[in-house]
Amino acid sequence: MNETPQTLLEAIKFFGEGDNAFVFFSQLRWPDGVVKCPRCYSPKVIAIPTRKTWECKCCVTQKQFSIKTGTIFEDSLIKLEKWLAGVWLIVNAKNGVSSYEIHRALGVTQKTAWFMLQRIRLAMQTGTFLKFAGQVEVDETFIGGKARFMHKERNEERGKGQTGGAGKSVVLGFLERSSKDRHSQVRTIHVPNQRRTNLHPKVQENVEPGSEVFTDALKSYNELNPEFQHQFIDHAERYVDGQIHTNGMENFWSLLKRSIKGTYVSVEPFHLFRYLDEQVFRFNKRGLNDGERFLKVMEGVSGKRLTYKALTGKIGERPGQIKKSWRGIPRLKPETVDKVLGQMALPDSQLIETNEPGSIAP
Repeated sequence: MNETPQTLLEAIKFFGEGDNAFVFFSQLRWPDGVVKCPRCYSPKVIAIPTRKTWECKCCVTQKQFSIKTGTIFEDSLIKLEKWLAGVWLIVNAKNGVSSYEIHRALGVTQKTAWFMLQRIRLAMQTGTFLKFAGQVEVDETFIGGKARFMHKERNEERGKGQTGGAGKSVVLGFLERSSKDRHSQVRTIHVPNQRRTNLHPKVQENVEPGSEVFTDALKSYNELNPEFQHQFIDHAERYVDGQIHTNGMENFWSLLKRSIKGTYVSVEPFHLFRYLDEQVFRFNKRGLNDGERFLKVMEGVSGKRLTYKALTGKIGERPGQIKKSWRGIPRLKPETVDKVLGQMALPDSQLIETNEPGSIAP
C-alpha cells in the first residue's frame, strides 16, 4: 500500500486523522475493493454508511457485520486507531512491550492492554508445511525463574534440592542456517520434557530427511542417524568445532530470555507459546523495516478470533480447576494445561516459522 507509515510518529499521525485507519484496514481486507461477508464470503452486501457497517443478503442470521468482524479485533470497543498503534508498538519492539506500557501509551486499562497484546500475538503466529533443510541447529532451553529469586512457597512446590530445569518449561528450537536467499529462520515448540520420545518426533516433523543436524551432547538426540546427518558438540569440551555448533540457536535463546526477564518478568506456562510466537516472528522478519513488519502482522489478523474465556482457559472447565496466582492471572493445574494444549494442537500446525498465517503453536 502506498500510504503505509514507515515510523511510529508517522503511524500515530496518519491513523489518528479522520477515517484513515478505517480506510487503511478496508483496503487491506478487501484489496480489490469488493466488500465480502466474513461469514459466508458473499459479495452481496449493503453498506450502512452512518454506522460504518454492512448487511449481508445471503446470511439468515447475524446479517450485519463491521470491518472488525472475523478478525482479532472482533467485539472490541477499542477504536481501530488504538489497535493499529498497539500492533505497531509490539511488532517493532525488539524486547517486547509490557501491558503496563500499552496501558499508559494508549490510555486503556492494564487488563485491556494485556488482552490486546495476546490477540496481537495470535496474529503473529505463523506456520508452514515445509520442513527445514540444509544445515539445521536443534537445541532446547528452560524457561522459568531461578530458585534463589523464588518465593519460599514456590520453592517448596518444586521440591527440596531441585536445581537446574526442575519445575521449568522446556522449549525446543530449530534454526535453519542462512543461505544466499534469506536470513536464518527459527521455529520453537513448547514440549513436556527432554526425553527422546518427545524430541525425536519433533525433529522428524520439522527437518527434512538427509539434512545436516547439529545439536549438543544431550543423549536424547542419539540415534538421529542415519535418517539425518547428525553431528554434536560437547559443551564440556568446546563450543565450536568448525561448522559443528548451536551458537545460532543460543543467540535466539538470549533474545527470548531478555524479553521475558526484562520486559514480561513472569510468564505462565499456559501462555508461553504466545510469547514464543512473538519473538519468533520478530527474529524471522528482522530483515524488514518497521512498516513492512507492521503490514505482515496486519495481513494475518483476519480469520482469527480469541475470546477472553478461551485466553484464560475458562471454557469447558469445572469449578475448582482454575486457581488464581498471586499476580491475579489464572494459573491452571498441570493436567488442565495438558488437556487444553492437546485440544488446541494440530499435527502440522504446531510449526512456527515465517510467512503463512493461521497455525496454532503448542
